[in-house]
Amino acid sequence: MSYVIAFLVSFAIVYLLIPPLGRLAFRLDFVDKPRENVERKIHRKPIPLTASYAIFAGFIVTYLFYLKGFTLQTGAIILGSLLLLAIGTVDDWYKTRGKDFPTLPKFLVQISAAVIVYAAGITFSGFYNPITGGFVNLPVWLQFALTILWIFGVTTVINFSDGMDGLAGGLSAISAGTLFVVALAKGQSDSAMMAIILVGVTIAYLRFNKPPAQVFMGDAGATFLGFILAVIALDGAFKQATVLSIFIPILALGVPIFDNLFVVVKRLLGGKPIYQADASQAHYRLLRAGLSPKQAVAFLYLISGVLSLSSIILLMLQV
Repeated sequence: MSYVIAFLVSFAIVYLLIPPLGRLAFRLDFVDKPRENVERKIHRKPIPLTASYAIFAGFIVTYLFYLKGFTLQTGAIILGSLLLLAIGTVDDWYKTRGKDFPTLPKFLVQISAAVIVYAAGITFSGFYNPITGGFVNLPVWLQFALTILWIFGVTTVINFSDGMDGLAGGLSAISAGTLFVVALAKGQSDSAMMAIILVGVTIAYLRFNKPPAQVFMGDAGATFLGFILAVIALDGAFKQATVLSIFIPILALGVPIFDNLFVVVKRLLGGKPIYQADASQAHYRLLRAGLSPKQAVAFLYLISGVLSLSSIILLMLQV
């Protein structure tokens, strides 16, 4: 019942906050304006960029309400989230002025948020050997590298996926729902609570972001969702993992991870900066193939659902 209430509370907070924040965005001119000759900009009217603050409030307020006690890890999650929300807001403000924010500050802040989480003890420390049953404890330097890479990577790929109405929010909801099931199966109540809260905020956001979108969450919201998804996986699915079950969270986040790995490799081979926005993600390729925006989003939802189901099957096999 506590999970149901947490879902409803987080949903309600986001649902109630988005409309007034949207009106405030128009008064402040904090809106994403259509830009000519930019393939990625497929909307035709200004859209508020304030959903991120509703999403942040819905998650953090509900999360704090259900905490058993304020810990160092809780503080790290909140501090990391605030850093990403702040730098994302600056990035979004630049976009409202038709400018691009420099890559280096975003990179440094995202890495800093990941380091804060690592320092608080939320890490990928190793895995169980399915043959011997013993725990393989990784060297500290490798724990650090893999933890930072995971948090930074998931934060980035969710942000990269936010290019079409309903896409990043829907993929995040599917991934969070999958991680909720995994955490429940493993008896990890804290991770399960974080996951179900994230499901609540993303579904409420989708009410306003489904095609045609009435509001966007911008970089501030997308990086926040990616950061929290990464933390949930580290604190849940990666714990007590065997060699094969390490792939459970990777499959749960399969669409944004695999698609953006392809994009990054393509950009590197083409000599382009990794952060340089273009129209090479799967949703843009589907549009060029003739699908409508709704069909492209539905197709990627389907693929994400299949990968998430595969991760749950892998969990049930206990390999």
